[in-house]
Amino acid sequence: MRVLRRDASARAGANAARGEVGLVLDGVPRRMRLTLGALAALEARLGAEGLVGLAERFEGGQVGAADLAALIAAGLDGAGDPMGEEAVLAAEIEGGAAAAMQAGLALLARSFGQ
Repeated sequence: MRVLRRDASARAGANAARGEVGLVLDGVPRRMRLTLGALAALEARLGAEGLVGLAERFEGGQVGAADLAALIAAGLDGAGDPMGEEAVLAAEIEGGAAAAMQAGLALLARSFGQ
């Protein structure tokens, strides 16, 4: 028997027009969105030099697991569903690290209107 899974964004009810991206953490579909406040906090947390520097850091692959957890936590917070970085790091992510990175990059792209 083949099980068809819907995309995580669809499962989470994420609205791409609002810049939302979905990710399934510990079996729970969650929405992420980077508000200006969430972006500012992420910049400060990662020591990025502005929004362009933040985007370039992720697009260039210059990130570690802690950076990705910070991005996901900021996105969850921006969507009104806060989850600390430690909890994100401990969570089971449907699709693994590759899905987390893909969602993170999509989140940044949507935040910059792409």
